[in-house]
Amino acid sequence: MGRVGFVSLGCPKALVDSERILTELRAEGYDLVRTYGEADVVVVNTCGFITQAVEESLAAIGEALDQNGRVIVTGCLGERPEEIMARHPSVLAVTGQADVAGVLAAVREALPLDARPFVGVLPVVGDGRGGALDRGVKLTPRHYSYLKVAEGCDHTCSFCIIPHMRGRQASRDAADVLYEATRLVATGTKELVVIAQDTSAYGTDLRHRTSDFQGRPVAAHLVPLVRELAEMGAWVRLHYVYPYPHVRELIPLMAEGKLLPYLDVPLQHASPTVLRAMRRPGGAESHLRTLQAWRAICPDLAIRSTFIVGFPGETEADVDLLVEFLREAKLDRVGAFSYSEVPGAAANALPGAVPEDVKRERYARVMEAQQAVSAAIQAAKVGRTLPVIVDDVGDLPGAMIGRTRADAPDVDGRVLLDTDGTVAIGDIVEARVTAADAYDLHAHALRVVPWRPAVPTWGTAPHREGPATSGR
Repeated sequence: MGRVGFVSLGCPKALVDSERILTELRAEGYDLVRTYGEADVVVVNTCGFITQAVEESLAAIGEALDQNGRVIVTGCLGERPEEIMARHPSVLAVTGQADVAGVLAAVREALPLDARPFVGVLPVVGDGRGGALDRGVKLTPRHYSYLKVAEGCDHTCSFCIIPHMRGRQASRDAADVLYEATRLVATGTKELVVIAQDTSAYGTDLRHRTSDFQGRPVAAHLVPLVRELAEMGAWVRLHYVYPYPHVRELIPLMAEGKLLPYLDVPLQHASPTVLRAMRRPGGAESHLRTLQAWRAICPDLAIRSTFIVGFPGETEADVDLLVEFLREAKLDRVGAFSYSEVPGAAANALPGAVPEDVKRERYARVMEAQQAVSAAIQAAKVGRTLPVIVDDVGDLPGAMIGRTRADAPDVDGRVLLDTDGTVAIGDIVEARVTAADAYDLHAHALRVVPWRPAVPTWGTAPHREGPATSGR
């Protein structure tokens, strides 16, 4: 076997691309290894969204070259091959984002396999009906999986070049998504994290055409798709949800306990002036109205958002408005980052660049305000009994690390669990919260919640109905 090492950088959408590439490599007969020293060639899946991510990607390529010497580059930064080759001219090949075929071709050229029978066999879990349940290589633990429903984006935000790197929106048919979710849940996934660049816009490029899922038509639209996912018995978490009007139709599912009461909504700012410069809608008042309407239906709704500080033209008054918005909105989780120029972004030409020291001060002020909000939200959970999904083992005997329904993998808070030693990774437990800090909880596990998937462990190939083109 040819031995391939792999480095995966960037967002969950890139991680799903990595899983697809690794699955295809494994299916062709390549051996996947964990260290540079074991590998005959190394593939680096890069991120190119902001300057910090670009530098991280270039550094990772350099490390792979130093440690191994034979490197293939793919991913978002691969859409700018001249930038990679200028820093690292000795890489073997560069391909773009989600280019599974391109990576495979580059690996085959660098590392041809012997033409032996049975080399390209990918072990799968049979479903007992002549089909297969396991989709292949996963880079997440067995109990949660990212479910990507679309590629690309149709927005023209001035700070972003995702449409240039990943193209315009290209949604998957609903049946494709649902059959993948069925296989994932049937093979141990207890939490489905639904992702896209703009999840709310899912299916618009397909004109919401229907496809057949287990004998019934399902439209390529977020609402019917999520209603189907909610019946599978797993936690369903929605990321990258823009506050379109139809999102409100999902909130009753959260109130009923069928859908996790959690939304990741990238608001980016609260100042209407800054948002207009970003080519984004809304402002503090409209944001608050939307949040209030959602919480009126589901009071336990946890909302995560991200914000940019130091955008060109941002004033102290704009930052004051953002801080006041955070105090009033009481968002459960907030991520913020300072604006940095991205090659090719329209915002680079805007006047009013904010000095770096001012950006740092504003970032600190925003995060300090949010920390106080988060601490109050966390403190209110002390004494409550909450469901917690277990992600990892802690440092002390019987200690485990998990997450509540209000916390997404990797980006949100943790629950530090005290258990009797019988709790395993992937279990969902009822836990009594005993203490809290600004971001994490401490809790005592009371019991493991029995879990079994509510979906059948079988499926047929989806059949598409409706127009065969996206209408573009």
